[in-house]
Amino acid sequence: MKEFFDTSVWVAAFWRGHPNHDASLKVVSAAQPRRSASGLHTLAEIYATMTALPVKDVIPPDQVLLFIQEVRDRCTIITLTDIEYFGTLQHAAERGLASGRIYDALLLRCAMKSKADLIYTWNLKHFRAIEPKLASKIRTP
Repeated sequence: MKEFFDTSVWVAAFWRGHPNHDASLKVVSAAQPRRSASGLHTLAEIYATMTALPVKDVIPPDQVLLFIQEVRDRCTIITLTDIEYFGTLQHAAERGLASGRIYDALLLRCAMKSKADLIYTWNLKHFRAIEPKLASKIRTP
């Protein structure tokens, strides 16, 4: 069974203070490149999120880079061609998606490209609204 991990799952797994840490850590700890995937954009989202967490002990960029390497070690990183990327933007515009939802749409396109049977996210509402036909595959860890 192929699985795709959204950024929200990785962030929760890496940050011990996250309310969904344990559940996220459990699923990502079992990830293997032959059956697990994440989108290339997730690497940048992890970096941006983890280096800006409002925590007492700020997580330095070099530590976040180790987290990103963990994603690379555990997953196949899915990229979109420029045609796939633009097509996703076009589809989002046609559906009236705005703001940061485009990032979720791009990650969902990566999940489809990976042929994932399961798409793990903590953003169920957004993901299911963006791609209702994938709703049965989208779940929390």
